Order: sequence, then structure tokens, then C-alpha cells
Amino acid sequence: MVGKFESNKDLVQELTASGAQRVGKIASLITGTVAEVAREIGEFVTDAIEMREAAAAARRDAEKDAAFVETVDSPVSEDLDAPTLFAEPAAGDKAAASGDKAPATGDKTPVTGEQV
Repeated sequence: MVGKFESNKDLVQELTASGAQRVGKIASLITGTVAEVAREIGEFVTDAIEMREAAAAARRDAEKDAAFVETVDSPVSEDLDAPTLFAEPAAGDKAAASGDKAPATGDKTPVTGEQV
């Protein structure tokens, strides 16, 4: 039979080993959790950086598009006296013959090529 002292020593030994294993497992869980949290925070920061860069690129594209639209919409010639080459006649109007002049303001008589 085992004496009281040896029995208590075995109990302390088993409790110490069990406690050490439990502490080791808890430390491993904490270490793994800290590593996962750090990884998630790093990915979040990376996503934020990518979104900021995408927003900046979208802003640059919008500025380029706006500059292009301004270039396309700007008049080619500032000559306001230049004849309009491709004007459509209004409904009921006769097409003006070459060399015709437009009637004066308030003049109700149409001008045709024969009257010039």
C-alpha cells in the first residue's frame, strides 16, 4: 500500500501536470486568437487602403471625363457670322436659294430667289 505522503505527492504531480497542460492550451488559444485578430485587422486596413485608392482613381476618371465633355461641347469656331451649313428649314419654310437674303425683321413678305 502507498503511504499518505506518496499519495499526496502523486496528487500534486498530477494536478501540476494537468494545470500546465491546461495553461498551455489556453495560451495556445490566446496566441492563435491574437494572430487571427491581427490578421483580420490587417485585412481591414488593406481593404480601406484599396477603397481609398479606388475612390481616388474614380475621381481622376470623372475629372478626365468632364474635361473630355467640355472639349467636345466647346464650339469649334467663335465666328458667329459664319453661315450655318446644315440648318434644317422650319416647317412650312421654303428652302432659301443660294444668294438669298433673309427678310428684315417685321417684314412679312417672303424672299425668294426670283426677287433678288
